[in-house]
Amino acid sequence: MRWQVLLFSVLTLRSVLGQVSYSIPEEMAIGSVVGNIAQDVGLDLKRLKSGKARIHSGDSAEYIELNKERGVLLIKERIDRETLCGETTPCALHFQIILENPMELFRITVEITDINDNAPSFASTEKRFEISESAVIGSKFVLEKAIDPDIGSNGLQSYSIKPTDNFILKLENQIDGNKKVEMILQKPLDRENHEQISLLLTAIDGGEPQMSGTLQIYVNVLDANDNAPLFTKPLYKATITENSPKGTSVTTVSASDKDKGSNGEITYVISNSKRRLSDLFQIDRISGEVILVGNIDYERTKHYQVDIEAVDNGGLSDSSKIIVDVIDVNDNEPHLNILSKSDNILEDSPPNTVIAMLSVNDPDSENNGEVECNINENIPFKIQSTLNGFYSLVTEVALDREMASKYNISVTCSDAGVPSLSSSVTLSLQISDVNDNAPLFEKSSYEAYIVENNTPGLSIFTVKARDADWNQNARVSYILEDTSVNGVPVSSYVSVSADTGVIHAVRSFDYEQIKDFQFCVKAQDGGSPPLSSNVTVKILIQDQNDNAPQVLYPVQTGGSLVAEMVPRSADVGYLVTKVVAVDVDSGQNAWLSYKLQKATDRALFEVGLQNGEIRTIRQVTDKDVVKQRLTVVVEDNGQPSRSATVNVNVAVADSFPEVLSEFTDFTHDKEYNDNLTFYLVLALAVVSFLFITCLVVIISVKIYRWRQSRVLYHSSLPVIPYYPPRYSDTLGTGTLQHVYNYEVCRTTDSRKSDCKFGGAGSQNILIMDPSSTGTMQRIQSEKNILDEPDSPLEVRMFPLAIYCTNYIF
Repeated sequence: MRWQVLLFSVLTLRSVLGQVSYSIPEEMAIGSVVGNIAQDVGLDLKRLKSGKARIHSGDSAEYIELNKERGVLLIKERIDRETLCGETTPCALHFQIILENPMELFRITVEITDINDNAPSFASTEKRFEISESAVIGSKFVLEKAIDPDIGSNGLQSYSIKPTDNFILKLENQIDGNKKVEMILQKPLDRENHEQISLLLTAIDGGEPQMSGTLQIYVNVLDANDNAPLFTKPLYKATITENSPKGTSVTTVSASDKDKGSNGEITYVISNSKRRLSDLFQIDRISGEVILVGNIDYERTKHYQVDIEAVDNGGLSDSSKIIVDVIDVNDNEPHLNILSKSDNILEDSPPNTVIAMLSVNDPDSENNGEVECNINENIPFKIQSTLNGFYSLVTEVALDREMASKYNISVTCSDAGVPSLSSSVTLSLQISDVNDNAPLFEKSSYEAYIVENNTPGLSIFTVKARDADWNQNARVSYILEDTSVNGVPVSSYVSVSADTGVIHAVRSFDYEQIKDFQFCVKAQDGGSPPLSSNVTVKILIQDQNDNAPQVLYPVQTGGSLVAEMVPRSADVGYLVTKVVAVDVDSGQNAWLSYKLQKATDRALFEVGLQNGEIRTIRQVTDKDVVKQRLTVVVEDNGQPSRSATVNVNVAVADSFPEVLSEFTDFTHDKEYNDNLTFYLVLALAVVSFLFITCLVVIISVKIYRWRQSRVLYHSSLPVIPYYPPRYSDTLGTGTLQHVYNYEVCRTTDSRKSDCKFGGAGSQNILIMDPSSTGTMQRIQSEKNILDEPDSPLEVRMFPLAIYCTNYIF
C-alpha cells in the first residue's frame, strides 16, 4: 500500500479544483496530443505561464509533458502498457499539475488502454512426451501455457491442436483467470503403428489483427504405464516473508503413483508461466521441496502462483498449484520530495498561511505504509491535512521577526511499522521585516544641564532611540517638535541632529532670564508608513558667576553728599549704618560677604562679614576727627568672585551745624580733586594726539621727497635743487632771494633744450647767455642749478614739437 503526503509552499493556497481524466492507447508517437488541459480545467495560457505551471509525477518516469504555449499535454516518452502496469488493470498514469502565486493543484489521470501489440508465445519451441501405449483413454497430459502480455480481448483467448486423431485439448478455467491446458487421450495408442506422433499446439489472441503462437509437441509411444501420478492436494498454500534469504524453504508438495518400479517413480517440475517463476523458485525433483532462489519484494509482487507437475517415468503426469503469499516487512522508509517552498515570508502574514509543500512515499503496506508527519516543537507552525494524501505546512500564529528572524523547520515523517522507519527534511524560512515597531527612547524623559553664557552650537547631550525592526525600518531620524518657550519657537533655543540625536544650543543662555525650559523630540523610523514616538526633554540652565553685587544702600549720588552721623557719646558696638547689597546670581554665586577696605580710622569701625553692618569697635573720643570715610567691599562667593565697592561718609559729631561746616569743605576738596584729575587726563590726550599727528606728517613728507627724487632720476631733465623761500646764502657772498620761475622745453628727439629764467621776487630778470664771456653774479650757483657735466648749456629755439614743463620755486 502506497501513501503520499504532499506539502505546498506559497503565501495563499487555493483548493484543488478537481480531477481530469484522459484515456489514450499505448504506443502513441512522441509529441502526440493527450488533451487540452488549459481548456479542460478552465485556465488561460497567461495563467499557465505566470503560475510557472509544471507537472509533478513523483518518483515515476515522466511520460507526459505540458506545453504551456499551447496549453496541451503531449506524449514525452514511449508508453508500453505491459512494461508500465503488467497485468494490472486498469493501467493509468497519475500526476499533478502545480501552479504558483496563488498555488493551485490539479490531479490528472491518464488511462493507458491496451492495443494488440504482442502475440501469444511459449517459453520453449517444443514439448516432448513419452506415453505408454497402454495409457487409458482420458489420460491427461498438461501442456505449457502460452504467454500474452496483452489484456482483455487482446490477450490469449483460445488454443487449438492438430491433428486430433489421438488427442484433444481440454481447457479448464482457474481462479486467477488463466486457463489450464491439458491434452486428453481420446484414442488408444499403438506403438507398433505410430512410434512417434507430432502435434502442433496453437495459442490465439482476440485482437485485431489476430495474432498467434505455436508449440511443437512430440509424443514417443512407450509400453505399459497405466497409472498416472496424483497430488495429495489440488492447491497448496504457503507464505514467505519478503527479503527472505535465498535457500529458504517455501513448502513441500507430494504426489503418489500406484505403479510399481520405475513406472512409480515421480519427478516434480515447475511448469512454465508468464512470470518466469523459475528465476524465483526451484523444486527438488525428488522430494518436492520448493526453495527460494531469488529476491522477493512485497512492493513489486504481493503473491505468486506456482504451477507444478508430477511426472512418472511412464510419461503420465498430474498438476497442482502453489499460492505463495508474500508477507510485507517494514523495509522502506518514507521518501520525502520537496515540490515547492517559500524561502521567506512577511512577519505580518495571517495564520494558516501555507509556506511549503512536499510529497512523501512509503511503498510498504498496511501499518508499514501508514505515514504520519510532524514538525519540531516550539515553533509557530503546524502541519495539517488538506486533502486525501495531501498535507500543508502553515503558520499557526502571527509571526514576529524581532523575536526570531529565521526558522529551521524539521519535517519528520514516520511510518507505523515495527520498528518504525522515518525520514526528515529541514526547511529554512527567513522572516521578512515589516515596520511594526515604533522607535523607543532609552528613557521616558530626559533632563540635561548647561552652564549659562555657553557658546552657540555647543553640544548639550544626546537622546537615543532604538527600533527593533531591521534595515530601513530601523533607521531612526530625530525631529524637534514645533513648540514655543515664552512665546519664542523652541528652534531658536536648541536644535537636534537628525541622524545622531545630538542636541545643540542655538543661542547663549542667561540664567537670570530663563532658568529652564522643556520641549519634545520625535524619533521617526524610515518605514512606510513611518512610525514614531516622542520624549520630553528638560534643559536646566546652571548659574555662572557673571554678575557683580549691586549696592542698594547707601545710595551713591554724584551731586550731593550723604553722611551717617555718630555722636561722640556712642558706645562700643554702636550701629552706624548697614550696607545693603544684592546679587542677581543664585546659589553660592549670590552669597555676599562684606569687608572694610579703607577707613580714615580703622580702629574705630568694623563691618559685619555677613550682614554688612558698620559698628564702632571702641568708644568715640573727642580726638576723633569729624570727617570719617569708609570704603566697603561687597564680594560674592563665586569662582572667580566678583565684587563692588561703596563709600560710606561718617560724621563724628554731636550737632548738625558742626557736621555741615566740616562736610562743606570736604565737598569742595572732593570737587577740586575731581577737576584736577579731569584736566590731567585731557592734557595727556592732547599731547598724545599732537605727537601722533607730527609723526604722520614727517613720514608723509619723507615719502613724498623720495618719490619726487625717483621721478627726476628716471627722466632726462636736469636736476634742479630746491631752495626754500627767502633762502640765505651761507658762502659769504651776501643774501639773495632765490625765487625763480624756470621754463624748460625739450624736444622729443634731441637732448638740446631751452631754458628760461623768469623774474625773481625782486622783479629783476636774469638772462643767461652761454656765448657771453662776461662775469655774472653768482655764476657758480647757477651752474649748480643746471649741473650737467657732459653737456654744455645751450639756449636755443627749435621749430619742432616740444615738451614744456614749468617748475616754480
